[in-house]
Amino acid sequence: MTEPARPLTLIPIAGIPEVVPGAELAELIADAAMAQGTPLAGGDCLVVTQKVVSKAENRLVALDPDDREARTRLVESESVRVLRRRGDLIISETRHGFVCANAGVDLSNVARGTAALLPVDSDRSARHVRDALRARRGVDVAVVVSDTFGRPWRTGLTDVAIGVCGIAAVLDLRGETDALGRELQVTEVAIADEIASAAELVMGKADGVPAAIVRGLDPDWFRDGSARDLVRPASEDLFR
Repeated sequence: MTEPARPLTLIPIAGIPEVVPGAELAELIADAAMAQGTPLAGGDCLVVTQKVVSKAENRLVALDPDDREARTRLVESESVRVLRRRGDLIISETRHGFVCANAGVDLSNVARGTAALLPVDSDRSARHVRDALRARRGVDVAVVVSDTFGRPWRTGLTDVAIGVCGIAAVLDLRGETDALGRELQVTEVAIADEIASAAELVMGKADGVPAAIVRGLDPDWFRDGSARDLVRPASEDLFR
């Protein structure tokens, strides 16, 4: 007998104060969730945007937004490989292995004259939030750090996972069977990306909501995971 579909609940966490360098994100998020009547619970997955993680970790640099040459130099310094250039847009590969616009250098939702860089190690950032919540609040949750990426050959932006802790990043279904009994040959589901994208639906881009709870995920997905699992190895990249 087929199990019924598992319902998911997406809960935006509003009321998180402006994050400054050195802030303990776990405390700010847990306090805001409690204040709105939706405290974090075991088995939740907490999704946190890269921007507030970068602010807390002081991944901020001074940058004149009108200085195009300085911006280009900064993007290049955050890149290990530049793939394409078009006007002010640079598509490059970061040290993390992510291929994205402008190496993740972002001028939105930070003070004018400042740019936010990607965390040095987003998996470590996710692990810090998870460990702090467990130590300070006694709650065991998975954590995904999300960021907004474009997609080749598709219009529009979506959130993806750039840091993962406590949940599988990729669910490998190869060897299992589909609804008609056929063996799956290539199916690997980017669970962490799907979680990040789902959470973004309730956070928005301009609403000042940098975190959300995803509740009701399959307990079997809660295991060691890393955003590195989402990066396709160079040997499997047909477009290099």
